[in-house]
Amino acid sequence: MTGEKDSWIAVSADELPVAEALAWASRPDCGAVVAFCGSVRDASEGRPGVVSLEYEAYEAYVTTKMVEVADAVRARFPEVRRIALLHRVGVLRVGEVSVAVIVGTPHRSDALEAARRALDMVKATVPIWKRETWAEGSDWGQNSVPIADVTDL
Repeated sequence: MTGEKDSWIAVSADELPVAEALAWASRPDCGAVVAFCGSVRDASEGRPGVVSLEYEAYEAYVTTKMVEVADAVRARFPEVRRIALLHRVGVLRVGEVSVAVIVGTPHRSDALEAARRALDMVKATVPIWKRETWAEGSDWGQNSVPIADVTDL
């Protein structure tokens, strides 16, 4: 875990501990725990037959950016009690979880909104690169956009 004691931030080549993070986010004062898991799908626009994705990241920098995201989410949603931002690196096969965002709050609307905001911010501000391998070849992921600063969102 990285960041403050009620934030779990991790970048790992290992399978993400989604069940453990979900249990960790559940507290007596949290009536809502929202978990979002993004997994590798078998197709990408114009690239049918995807068999794997490879994620690359400079872990120390990415972890720092993810802490910034957690802090920004907490600033916007002060009712967040616990937040987990977990991302895999390395080669992942279809069906494997690549990213998990888990948020615990007293009420469901706050948990849902905070989790969505956290995921959107991770996608927009954290530099993690994705290489796709599909039936016809291999190349970097499509639809790349410049990395934004957390303070701009």
